[in-house]
Amino acid sequence: MPPIQTFSNSGSVPGPDDVTRVELPNGITVLTRPNFYSPSVVIKGYLQTGALCDPPEKLGLADFVATALMRGTAKREFQSLYDALESVGASMGFSGATHTTGFSAKSLAEDLDLLLELFTEILQYPAFPIDQVERLRAQLMTSLALRTQNTAAMAAMTFDNIVYKNHPYRFPEEGYPETIQAISVDDLIDFQKQHYGPRGMAIIIVGGIDPQEAVDKVTAALGAWQNPDQIDIPELPPLEPVKKGVTKRVEIAGKSQSDLVLGTAGPRRSAPEYMAATIGNNILGRFGLMGRIGDSVREKAGLAYYAYSGMGGGLGPGPWTVAAGVDPNNEEKAIDLIRKEIERFVSEPVSAEELENSQSSYIGRLPLSLESNSGVAGAILNIERHQLGMDYLQRYPAIVSAVTREQVLEAAAKYLKPNKLVAAVAGPPREASE
Repeated sequence: MPPIQTFSNSGSVPGPDDVTRVELPNGITVLTRPNFYSPSVVIKGYLQTGALCDPPEKLGLADFVATALMRGTAKREFQSLYDALESVGASMGFSGATHTTGFSAKSLAEDLDLLLELFTEILQYPAFPIDQVERLRAQLMTSLALRTQNTAAMAAMTFDNIVYKNHPYRFPEEGYPETIQAISVDDLIDFQKQHYGPRGMAIIIVGGIDPQEAVDKVTAALGAWQNPDQIDIPELPPLEPVKKGVTKRVEIAGKSQSDLVLGTAGPRRSAPEYMAATIGNNILGRFGLMGRIGDSVREKAGLAYYAYSGMGGGLGPGPWTVAAGVDPNNEEKAIDLIRKEIERFVSEPVSAEELENSQSSYIGRLPLSLESNSGVAGAILNIERHQLGMDYLQRYPAIVSAVTREQVLEAAAKYLKPNKLVAAVAGPPREASE
């Protein structure tokens, strides 16, 4: 039993005083926070494998594996597995992402042993029965077919192909129809054997259980897991910046609305200017009726059914974009107006009132996000993933309050260069919209 690392700071939100963190000898990090007012427990976490590990000819493999894990194990068939969960009102799920494979589960605290038993079985001994794999493949193919008819999804994919040219982020995590068809059961088995392992794994448990007991249960379930052949996830290559602005349109027959995405690559979560950028993004197109973008493009000009901005800010340079749904005849007008708002955003400081309102919103939302075990587990997971420091939530109000108008302007100008923005549009053929 490894020693528990404890902390001794005070605070009403999760922090060093009440979050226990243990690193098991096999590489698993366990974090747990008690909530004895709750009869349930929530598990969240991730494994260090994802779409970055997909072979080019079999894109979507990591996501396929994650989705197929619960289709049966060496001990239980598909139905038996779900019956075991449903018999105690528990739930569990796995999901593929670019850098990691995520998991989540929930049960009554008294059923945590069963939950961890099933979790361990699914992780280490998935069976990938061929009938279930083919049923899942059909579902994935249907989803991919629907994607080709979704104007918002196709605009986003087109944007990624331009902004992340020659970079792994250009590929969709769920792959393409031809790459999903190329994946065999043996591919699923081999990927799980080569990429699933304890090294770099994080598991968070929040709820009605003593921290020492939670650590002991995880250690009993997963402490002996070893995979000496576990392959490290590849390092993310540098991103080549877009050299000039580009606009590309994709035509989809039978549509009456166009969706557009305009923007560029934004900061990593670890970037020093991240907080200034995300607060600025809130002002640009999130706060209230979707910020400046919503007010200008939707409310005043009436050019969009929806319009808002978003910023990725993950382990790599996620997109910083404005998205809008528009009448096909208003595409150019909407893009021009969005560009003008971005030009203003990067050339003059936001107002003191805008900044204060955005900061108050960020600080005010924090307690609400921590009202559930799931919210607390998600917050701790985010802290661990990005190495923010266990006292991050306690420092959060001060971090947010310290952002200045000048820092917002500097962060915006660093990333949102008006002459290098990429615009991707998906909508009906031109003649069909006229």
